[in-house]
Amino acid sequence: MARCLKLKAEDADDVRVMSAYLQDAIVPIGEIGWIREEGRFVLVANRFKWETCEPAPVAPPAGRKPGFPFERTHAGLRIEGVTAVRVRGIDLKDRGQILSLLALEAGDGHLLLHFSGGGCIRVDAPAIAVRLEDLGEPWPTDRMPAHRLDDAQDQDRAAQ
Repeated sequence: MARCLKLKAEDADDVRVMSAYLQDAIVPIGEIGWIREEGRFVLVANRFKWETCEPAPVAPPAGRKPGFPFERTHAGLRIEGVTAVRVRGIDLKDRGQILSLLALEAGDGHLLLHFSGGGCIRVDAPAIAVRLEDLGEPWPTDRMPAHRLDDAQDQDRAAQ
C-alpha cells in the first residue's frame, strides 16, 4: 500500500510546501466548489506525485512496471474560513474544462491558485487554514509534467 500524503497549512511557509506537492495537478472544473454557508472552498485534483519521482531511474522501483516510472493520485484540497471566491481567466460554466494547477500562493488575507494559461482563483480567508490529503491509491503513469516557457510568464503576469 502506498503512503498517502496528508498536510496542514497554517502560514505562508506551509502553503509554499503544499504548493510544491500540488504543482501540475490536473483539476476538472466540475471538481471545484465553494460551500458558502460553511465558509469552505474545496477541490479534488489528479496530483502528480513529485515525492516519488526519480530523475533518471536505471530500473523501475519495486512495484512499478517498466515504462511507468511515475505516479499520480487523487487529492482533496480544503480551505476553511472562506469569505469570498473570485475567478479570472476561467470559464466556470464550461464544466468539462480541465485546468492544470501551477502554484498555490498565500497573500495578505487570501490564497491564489494559479493555473496554466493565466487563469487564477482568489480565495479570500482572514487566516490560513488549508488541508491537503491524498484520496485512494496512486496509479502508474509514463508521463512527467513539462512546461512551456510562456506558461511561467503567464503566471508572472497573472500575479501582477
